[in-house]
Amino acid sequence: MRAASGEMRVASGEERAAALRDRFRELFGRTPRIYRSPGRLNLIGEHTDYNDGFVLPTGLSRACWIAAAPGPEGRLIVQSEDLGTRAEDDLERLAQPTHGWSDYVFGVAAMLRLHGYLVEGATLVVRSEVPMGAGLSSSAALEVGVAVALLDLFQLRVSPADIAVICQRAENHVVGARCGVMDQFVATHAQKGMALFLDCRTLDHRQIPLPSDVRIVACNTMVRHTVAGGDYNTRVAECAAAVSHITATQAAVWSLRDVDPVCLEATRRSMPDLIFRRCRHVVTENERVRQLAAALERRDLDAIGPLMAESHRSLREDYEVSCPELDLMVELANEVDGVYGARMTGAGFGGCTVNLVRADAVAEFERHVSSAYESRTGRKPEIYVNESGSAAGRVE
Repeated sequence: MRAASGEMRVASGEERAAALRDRFRELFGRTPRIYRSPGRLNLIGEHTDYNDGFVLPTGLSRACWIAAAPGPEGRLIVQSEDLGTRAEDDLERLAQPTHGWSDYVFGVAAMLRLHGYLVEGATLVVRSEVPMGAGLSSSAALEVGVAVALLDLFQLRVSPADIAVICQRAENHVVGARCGVMDQFVATHAQKGMALFLDCRTLDHRQIPLPSDVRIVACNTMVRHTVAGGDYNTRVAECAAAVSHITATQAAVWSLRDVDPVCLEATRRSMPDLIFRRCRHVVTENERVRQLAAALERRDLDAIGPLMAESHRSLREDYEVSCPELDLMVELANEVDGVYGARMTGAGFGGCTVNLVRADAVAEFERHVSSAYESRTGRKPEIYVNESGSAAGRVE
């Protein structure tokens, strides 16, 4: 993923790996192994994953980089180069949350051990190019990177799907964010040039080629969000409340994944309006995911815009997770000729929009959106042109 025109060149993967290897040697006097884990950019399917629904993400070319080597027996040491801090603890105590950044690391190690994968003492140095709080899943990139590094160091074999589920459980039970499996799953399954259609209940998935003449662009509003509690977990609880209302008359409903529009309308009067609107977003968003996946497979680019626009409207009005800056960013994107679709992406409450842009329109898109957004908000946005990244793994 390259930054907007006029910014400094983004270092190559080889340069990042070499710099992190040198830094590890400087700090700990040993030569580490290097691992890379991508962030996530979701094309459509927001707040559907924790409802057992459908999503359509792609891997970022921006990633979390980890240098790792065996460390002191019984202890895990992690140095964050981004935050300039270090954390360490005994392996037997890692599941006790500290409510800090290290929970994402220690929680993964603890959950691996809980599942019978006895990782041992290790030393990690972490540096990420996925912006935090931007809705691009910097947390899952870190979690999956840590899991892949620890499993590789101690020669433990775990399937990519199981790694994703273990990392999701770490975020649920240690970090405290009641997220679904999408972010971790795309970090373990991403392929270059592909979007991933994922059924979050069964974990069935298929790769869908992205058009070669279309660029996927993320626009960062520079309004940070957090998912470890607050409004995000409130939405999860509201969806659970919707299921409770529906199961009073529909015994076959286990999650909002099982609800169709007919069922929804039949139970509308039995639930508060707010709960109904939360439910309506999830039900209609699942259908939009299926329709957008089908449009990409048949290269029907004209179908993309209405689906993304309706997704954003639903997130703004029914789910209430947008914000004025996200709405403005979408509005500005749609003013540019060559934009196939635009919407907020990620959990919301700030973060990024995702935009599908014709390749020859990207320069004008960057210019217009950046200047107009800064003029109207006083914030200088960051714009990332994504080249789609591959799944987490060791960098040879």
